[in-house]
Amino acid sequence: MELCGRLGFGMRDADTKTSILMIDDDVKLCRLVGEYLTPFGFDVSAKHTGNEGVTEIREQRYDAVILNVMLPGIDGFEVLRQIRAVSDVPVLMLTALGDEADRIVGLEIGADDYLPKTFSTRELLARLRAVTRRAQMSARTEDPDEFSCGDVHINTATRNAKQNGSLLDLTALEFDLLHCLIRSAGRVLNRDQILDEIAGREYDVFDRSIDVHISSLRRKLGDDFKSPRYIRTLRSVGYMFVANGESEGEC
Repeated sequence: MELCGRLGFGMRDADTKTSILMIDDDVKLCRLVGEYLTPFGFDVSAKHTGNEGVTEIREQRYDAVILNVMLPGIDGFEVLRQIRAVSDVPVLMLTALGDEADRIVGLEIGADDYLPKTFSTRELLARLRAVTRRAQMSARTEDPDEFSCGDVHINTATRNAKQNGSLLDLTALEFDLLHCLIRSAGRVLNRDQILDEIAGREYDVFDRSIDVHISSLRRKLGDDFKSPRYIRTLRSVGYMFVANGESEGEC
């Protein structure tokens, strides 16, 4: 089967199940997750090593991936890096309970969301629905196809983002975040507004994942945190894409 491109998702018929690839060496857990999700319209396949998971992504099309950090052979972080080299499929990472470092590393590499390994099936279902819905909504957005602000230009139809004409290598969530900020250029958005728009679900008030994604997006834009040309932070308020593209200090 032809590999789905990095910058888009094909549309599916309404009756087609949502395809999930679970990459985890716990065979029993994979089976239990598959049994739980099937009645909700998900079709779960499983691979039990990182190398097998990467090969599967290269050969088959999936709507989302559930990826465990701890894997035999190459670990989940390296698997994610290799996935991001060929696909923007939404990736939900499973991390050790309370291991903030794993979550931050995963998000910086390109994970769309995370769950502790001792997750509840209801939360897994909710988060899978959120990441797949976000990808589907992005694919069929009714917004104008093109947005520009200064030297940054995005096309929602192709899901391309360019800076000074050069293509930016963004994850699916980073693209949605940039789209959200550019559409509201010159206006401050708080974290709740941003998360509500790009994630489609409520986050815990202590969830700092949005800050990690902002940091990654800034790095890819070559933005200076202390004197940003693009994304300005207003402490205790939120973020703003600088409409005029001029450097401004933090508030």
